[in-house]
Amino acid sequence: MPKKILVINGHPDPRPERFVHALAAAYAEGAEAGGHEVRRLAIGELDIPVLRRREDWENGPVPQPLSDAAGSIAWADHLVIVYPLWLGDVPALLKAFLEQLGRPGVAIDKGARSLAPGLWKGKSARLVVTMGMPAFVYNWYFGAHSVKSLKRNILNFVGISPVRSSIVGMVEGAADSRAEWLETMRTLGRKAQ
Repeated sequence: MPKKILVINGHPDPRPERFVHALAAAYAEGAEAGGHEVRRLAIGELDIPVLRRREDWENGPVPQPLSDAAGSIAWADHLVIVYPLWLGDVPALLKAFLEQLGRPGVAIDKGARSLAPGLWKGKSARLVVTMGMPAFVYNWYFGAHSVKSLKRNILNFVGISPVRSSIVGMVEGAADSRAEWLETMRTLGRKAQ
C-alpha cells in the first residue's frame, strides 16, 4: 500500500556536495519509484528561530515556513530524517526545528494527562545518521546516543513508532561504499522503511 513520506534533510549546510543531501535524495527517489507520495524538506534552506523562553514554546505562534513543515509532518505516514552527527548529536539547526515543532498544540496535546501526549501517533520514522567515525564505534563505544535520544525523547514522545535507524560511518570513505549506501537508501525508500 502506498505511503505518504516526508524526507527531512537535516543538514544545516545547503551546499550540494554534502553526502546527507545525496542520501536524502536517493531515499526520496526510491520511494517515488516504489509508488509512494513524497514531500521533501531541507532544514538548511529554512530560517529557523531559536526558542528562548518557555512561554514562547507553550504559547507563541509557530513561524512560517515551520507551520508548513508541521502540516507536512501531519500529512505524512512515514518520516525520514537524514542528518550528520555533529559534536555527538544532531546539528543545532535541526534541534531548533524539532523544538519549534515539538510544542503543545503542534506535536503534543495541550490537555493530555498521559505520559505519551503525542499528536503524531500512527506514524513511523527512519533516522539516517552520517559520521566520520566507523559506525560500529558509534554503536558500541558511544551507544548510538543521539539516535536513542531522538527516538525516545522526541519521536516516541510525540507518538511516532516504530523508529528505525541507519548509521552511515566513514562518510569520507571510498566511492564504492558511498554507492552502496545510496542504493541502500533507494531500496529502503521503495519499501517505505
